[in-house]
Amino acid sequence: MPTKNKTTRIKKASIRTSKLVAIGKQYYVPNYKPREAILDHGKGARIWDIDGNDYIDFGAGIAVNGFGHQDPDLVKALITQAKKIWHTSNVFYTEPPVLLSQELVKASGFAKRVFFCSTGGEANEAAIKLARKYATDKGRPPEKREIITFEGSFHGRTLATVTATAQPKYQAGFEPLPGGFVYCPFNDEDAIKALVSEKTCAIMLEPIQGEGGITAAKPGFLKLLRKLCDDVGALLIFDEVQCGMGRTGKFFAFQHEKGVVPDVVTLAKGLGGGFPIGAMLVGDKAEQTFQFGSHGSTFGGNPMAASVARVVIRKLQSKALKKNIEDRAKELRNALTGLNNTYNIFKEVRGRGLMIGAELHGELVGKAGDIIEVVRHHGLLILQAGPNVLRIMPPLTVTKQEIALGVKRLNEALKEYLLS
Repeated sequence: MPTKNKTTRIKKASIRTSKLVAIGKQYYVPNYKPREAILDHGKGARIWDIDGNDYIDFGAGIAVNGFGHQDPDLVKALITQAKKIWHTSNVFYTEPPVLLSQELVKASGFAKRVFFCSTGGEANEAAIKLARKYATDKGRPPEKREIITFEGSFHGRTLATVTATAQPKYQAGFEPLPGGFVYCPFNDEDAIKALVSEKTCAIMLEPIQGEGGITAAKPGFLKLLRKLCDDVGALLIFDEVQCGMGRTGKFFAFQHEKGVVPDVVTLAKGLGGGFPIGAMLVGDKAEQTFQFGSHGSTFGGNPMAASVARVVIRKLQSKALKKNIEDRAKELRNALTGLNNTYNIFKEVRGRGLMIGAELHGELVGKAGDIIEVVRHHGLLILQAGPNVLRIMPPLTVTKQEIALGVKRLNEALKEYLLS
């Protein structure tokens, strides 16, 4: 991190912050490297730490806080349900998840049934199990239950989903990995045609890869996958954990390609607007595959999470919100292009809606982690997608003023980093 010509906006960490960070380092399993700040409260696309430093939030908790911080409708839904009942388990019905299932099916345009869980990894684990069970029910032996996934993908951290994630860096040290997964280069039509066979029980992918660098399926690719699945009786699974729930300007990212109907879609992150919830949506082919006792989730369908998600679903129908996503995305991309004209640091700016990746090039290759820390010291929170891509995903409700201020702080940070 640069030390000279430093113009940081962030105050030196207080004794309280230093103590809390030290406790976290001592007692957390060290699988994360949190930034050394204690975030405390937020409003809209702004967030404050316990030392009073303010940040513009262009990460939204990794595409989770779609309506920013302290959205009054989400807060009201959570408080109202908290005063009634928190948890019952799936031994009983409660009203919020029952109604949420109906609303998700209606909003999806393809699904018939919903399975609720708590995380994206859980949702993808369920989809993997569903595909295998579907193939079993069709009389396929184990050697004909392969699932094809794509290089650069990210599907979760369980043993099955990390194996589905075709990135060796996430798998190293966890061998032996489960069998039955086949990897294909992303967006390679010839390669996927060669791989699909009578052994294939499902093709699973993110319509826009998140951790893989904000890379979208090229036009026609999803349609090709649909045809290939139909040819061999396989399920088409879209992992929309990060790119779904309005993030790209449409309810689902796959909807940018007309005429493609999946068999399964997985959701989490933005579904709860910040409250943990995941879901697997299932179309008519496999709607009866999971029968009593075949799968479960203790916290799946939690009434508090479902109450918040119901409000998220309703708010995502707003035409004004869709217009805001479109306008703010255009402003962000134009601003990033302007910064690139000044500093020549990006190989490409890509993505859809408010899911944007700026790929570094030249001497900055591999420096994304360093840059986002300098950016934080200028009062802006952004993410990375691998070592070369700055990942920018503000709340869907981010304002024109918040975009302008965030870009101003990004410019200041880049100037400091490049001149140091």
